[in-house]
Amino acid sequence: MSIPNTQTALKIKAPGQFQVVSSAVPELDPDEILVRVVCIAINPVDGKSADLSPTIGATSGCDFSGEVVKLGSAVSEDSLQVGERVCGCVFGNNPDRPDNGAFAQYVAVPAELVFKIPPGMSYETGATLSVGLSTVGIALYHTWRLPLPSSSSQIPDDSTASGSRTVLVYGGGTATGTLAIQMLRRSGLIPITTCSPRNFSRVQSLGAAAAFDYASPTCGQDIREFTQGTLSFALDCIADLGSMKICYEAIGSDGGQYLSLEPFPLRGHTRRSVRPTWIISLTMFNKPIRWKRPYQRDGKPRDREFAARWFRLAQQILDEGEISLHPHRVSRRGLGSVIGGLEAVHKGEVAGVKLVYYIGR
Repeated sequence: MSIPNTQTALKIKAPGQFQVVSSAVPELDPDEILVRVVCIAINPVDGKSADLSPTIGATSGCDFSGEVVKLGSAVSEDSLQVGERVCGCVFGNNPDRPDNGAFAQYVAVPAELVFKIPPGMSYETGATLSVGLSTVGIALYHTWRLPLPSSSSQIPDDSTASGSRTVLVYGGGTATGTLAIQMLRRSGLIPITTCSPRNFSRVQSLGAAAAFDYASPTCGQDIREFTQGTLSFALDCIADLGSMKICYEAIGSDGGQYLSLEPFPLRGHTRRSVRPTWIISLTMFNKPIRWKRPYQRDGKPRDREFAARWFRLAQQILDEGEISLHPHRVSRRGLGSVIGGLEAVHKGEVAGVKLVYYIGR
């Protein structure tokens, strides 16, 4: 397949503003592959980073799916071949590599940090996977070092929600929450979650032992009673002051660990016995994140090492075909229509679905 020198890409024009322009196709590092993008998916970080820490002229976007069209010089054909269908995520809005992002016709990504799309899975579904799966991996299994997930035979008896086995997933109706619930079950742990009552049946079908209405004024206390005051792990997929408050109320009297997917508000840290932290999954690339504080990060070699192992393990789980994915809404109106989706997600106008766009053939 002939690879052009230029492509169409969605670039950051100004803080919170985007435009479709002609751009160079990214060059490959030795350990990378070049993917012709078929579908992309929007994540909250795409609009948020462009608003809070924009790199003018950088290609936006993280989640993608597509076809391998070129291998870097250090990539073995035993691991990947030209023509294979893959999905992955990339560091969009990258000051150090402004020509590379998911919202473009071509994207460069480390070969060991992509998933082969299983037979029977569409490009549009594949595009929704990688940010969520990498976030779950780094949060639950690298930061917290919980038991790694394996086959569905690990699903536990959830008749007793003991603190040592129970994990609160705040925001079970989100894309990341959906995956976290299922991976926790595969780890032999007992997930409980918060969401809207309209999503109770869905999250319980995914494996949540119990679901709680986040809008209830007694939500935190209800969770504490359910776990008999022994909860010690809370993963916050919403990451605002209200969600942090409920998580802190739910954690038992002995304290525990609170992990947010965004920088948490310091005024929400109201208990010394609770150890708060937050992650950004882009550290898995072991490249500096030169965004404004508090998002700045140095390269993290251990995150990259873990990510490579995690992608191999998650690939095995995906190949089993038993993971339920977050609902998504598909558009075929091309790259220009992504701008409206970014604005809608950033304004909080999209709930319960992930926006996916076909941008290739």
